[in-house]
Amino acid sequence: MGFSEVLRAATWSDHESAEDDGYLKSLMAGRLSREAYGEMVAQHYFAYLALDGASKALAGHPVAGAFVFPELYREQALIRDLTTIFGPGWSDRIQPSKPTRTLVARIDQVADWPGGYIAHHYTRYLGDLSGGQFIRMELQKIYGYERGGGVDFYYFDIGSLPRFKDEYRRRLDALDLDEAERQRIIRETKLAYQLNTEVLGDLGRLARAAA
Repeated sequence: MGFSEVLRAATWSDHESAEDDGYLKSLMAGRLSREAYGEMVAQHYFAYLALDGASKALAGHPVAGAFVFPELYREQALIRDLTTIFGPGWSDRIQPSKPTRTLVARIDQVADWPGGYIAHHYTRYLGDLSGGQFIRMELQKIYGYERGGGVDFYYFDIGSLPRFKDEYRRRLDALDLDEAERQRIIRETKLAYQLNTEVLGDLGRLARAAA
């Protein structure tokens, strides 16, 4: 198998654990307020500042540069969403949770290791381009948001999403990795899933309050 398939198979249970989350279930069931949804958007904002910052720093890297896509940067989309949800004073309204600070610290810590950057980039963006699209459609039904603010985070101006994901996987398969480095990237990807799941777990308090 190519590395993309090996990575997907090795982290599938971690991916499923992230999806089986009380906050997301409550969100998709329409039980949370717009502000409670906005809390997830806020945590995304801090995480993507770190991830896209790493992307910009690695743009010229001979290995990591193949996974730098400026068209994926999320900061401006998240600002539009936060402005729509919380109003023009959104920046005074939000702060990173403890799990988000841990995630950001880890992204920063491994940003100078191409494999670490790829692990976190893969975990977030392949999810956003896949299951994230279903989340967007459900959020639009629940809250009535349209493109322009509220769910812009989930819109990507990259043409065909399936073609983009196929190209992404081809780039993973083209990496020149020995077995030790493959296993190291797999471990970091599993950690990335865990850290992102902990962010959602912390948001679970909002789901419990709405129950």
